[in-house]
Amino acid sequence: MYEIIYKDIKPQKEYEEIIQDVIKTCYKQEKIENSNLIITITLTTPENIKEINKTYRNIDRATDVLSFPIFEKDELDKKIEKKDFEIEDMLGDIVISIEKVKEQAVEYGHSFERELSYMVVHGFYHLMGYDHIKEEDKKIMREKEEQVLAKLGIQRENDN
Repeated sequence: MYEIIYKDIKPQKEYEEIIQDVIKTCYKQEKIENSNLIITITLTTPENIKEINKTYRNIDRATDVLSFPIFEKDELDKKIEKKDFEIEDMLGDIVISIEKVKEQAVEYGHSFERELSYMVVHGFYHLMGYDHIKEEDKKIMREKEEQVLAKLGIQRENDN
């Protein structure tokens, strides 16, 4: 279902537990838990994510999360509808800057768990073909993200 790769940061059981819960909930929410779709999640530094962003998106700056989907949304929707999956199909790759997650948790008044969970959910929905460029698409994506976070019992601390 997923693989976690650590690039230039120390492995942490806490990260793995959060990611496992989030991915399981995302798969269940989208009814793909029996699909064999695999996600690679790389946890890394701002320097590495900046280099990846520059190389693959021609944007020379660090960011919090990057997603590299394998399928277009309509192609993936058809595969899910027909349950047409190979033994192990790649859904895509998510790259997360752990340092940025920590910074943003403080900046937005969230727990680290909430911020990392959000990054994973956000990356997941990009892999599922959702985007937030147009306002109407952003609304759909945000709604899906918040549904998953609510199922996990995670919300902004200042929303309690």
